Amino acid sequence: MYVKNSVPQHLISDCNNPNNKGLTPKDVFKESYKKLVRKGGQWLNSTANSCSLVATLITTAAFTTTASVPGGINENSSRPNLEQHPGFIIFGVSSLIALAFSVTSVITFLVILTSRCQQKDFQRDLPRKLLLELTSLFISLGAMLVCFCSAHFFLLKDKLKHAAFPLYAVASVPVIFFAIMQFPFYFDLLAATFKKAPQRTPSG
Repeated sequence: MYVKNSVPQHLISDCNNPNNKGLTPKDVFKESYKKLVRKGGQWLNSTANSCSLVATLITTAAFTTTASVPGGINENSSRPNLEQHPGFIIFGVSSLIALAFSVTSVITFLVILTSRCQQKDFQRDLPRKLLLELTSLFISLGAMLVCFCSAHFFLLKDKLKHAAFPLYAVASVPVIFFAIMQFPFYFDLLAATFKKAPQRTPSG
C-alpha cells in the first residue's frame, strides 16, 4: 500500500496491464515471493507446534490446580479452611487466569495450524493471531508461576517463612529466561503488526 500511494496517480491506471509475458504486476509479485511465503508458512507451523505444546502443558496444570483446594475443606460448612487468607485468594485468581489464557493460546495456535498461509494472510491476519497467542502464553506462564508460589506459601510459611521469597525468585528463573529469549521477537512482531508505513511526502 505504501508503494502504491508513492506512485504518481497517472501510473496507477496502468498497474493492471500485463507485461510481455502476460503477467500483471500482482502476478509478478506473487511469483517472486512464492518461496518466501512457503518458508514463512513452514516456520509459522513449526513455531505454533512448539508453543502449543507448552500451552497444553500449562492448561493441564492450570486445570488441575483449579480443581484443588489448598488447606482442604471444612467438613461442617463445606467451605475452604483458608478462604480468608490472602494467599488463597491469589491462588484462586491466578489459577483461573492461567487456565483462561492458556486455553486461549491453544485455540489460537490451532487456528494458525489450520490456516491456509496465503500471501494476503501474512499482511495482518497471521501476525495478529501469532501476537495474540504469544501474549496469552506469556500471561498464562506468569499466572501459573504466581499460582504455584501462592500454593506453596502455605507449606513454607511456618518453617521456611523467611526463605520463601528467595526460593520463589529462584523458581522464577526459568520463566524469566524464557521471557528474555522471546521478548525481542515479541516486540519486533508487535512493531511490525501495528506500526504504520510512512506516508508519502509532497516532494517524495
